[in-house]
Amino acid sequence: MSSPLIVQLDLAEFCEAADLSDVHVIEIVEHGILEPQGAQPKDWRFNDYELTLAKRAVKLRRDLELEWEGVALALDLLEEVRQLRAENRMLKQRLGRLLVE
Repeated sequence: MSSPLIVQLDLAEFCEAADLSDVHVIEIVEHGILEPQGAQPKDWRFNDYELTLAKRAVKLRRDLELEWEGVALALDLLEEVRQLRAENRMLKQRLGRLLVE
């Protein structure tokens, strides 16, 4: 059984895949939205999750006309809502099992 393939993109590949300039990617990293592996931009490596996150960040910035700080906050809040919904589903399932017994 083979292990799942992990996508690793350098800065140039990431910029092309995300359709972003390196300046924008550096801004996004500086605001803590993305956390690539590596200490400096030339050493950065991004995975497919970060690519998805970058595309979401750009969409939020464009659609809601937010600064990067606002985008970072919006992404944090969206993640918290996702986690709360997952927890709520789990608790409803547990409650359903208790009520049946």
